[in-house]
Amino acid sequence: MFRIVLFEPEIPPNTGNVIRLCANTGAELHLVKPLGFDLDKRSLRRAGLDYRWMAAVQVHADLAACREALAATGTRRWWAVETGGTRRYDEVHYEPGDALLFGSERRGLPAELLAELRAAQADAQGGDVVVEIPMREGNRSLNLSNAVTLVTYEAWRQNGFAVPPDATR
Repeated sequence: MFRIVLFEPEIPPNTGNVIRLCANTGAELHLVKPLGFDLDKRSLRRAGLDYRWMAAVQVHADLAACREALAATGTRRWWAVETGGTRRYDEVHYEPGDALLFGSERRGLPAELLAELRAAQADAQGGDVVVEIPMREGNRSLNLSNAVTLVTYEAWRQNGFAVPPDATR
């Protein structure tokens, strides 16, 4: 299945909603510190922490630790979802095990991180690994949990909505 990576998330309900999404799709959730909240806080529970037992959730000290952990489980491809990407999120082919990387709600992903991902990996068709969700001109971004849902369901749809037998349930 897919690995959703939230880089320095700040808003508890967004992360709670993504936990619920992972529980319902079989995706793994990887949270990269620092987090803008405590995972045990009541506000996170209201938005989906009650689903945490149904979802695979891991917390990493930093992105390097996250990348190392995912590489050890076979993740080779990373897709960064960011406003200003050069390709639409639905124009790439996702494969099980791909990492879908999303930035914090206020800051997004750092430019140097995007440059590093671009330098380290171009997809098999030679296209950019930074993808975007189309929006009306002048708008800044979608809510984080909505963006994660759009991209995750597109990746899952492309793979026939298959859930591996070892998915957390």
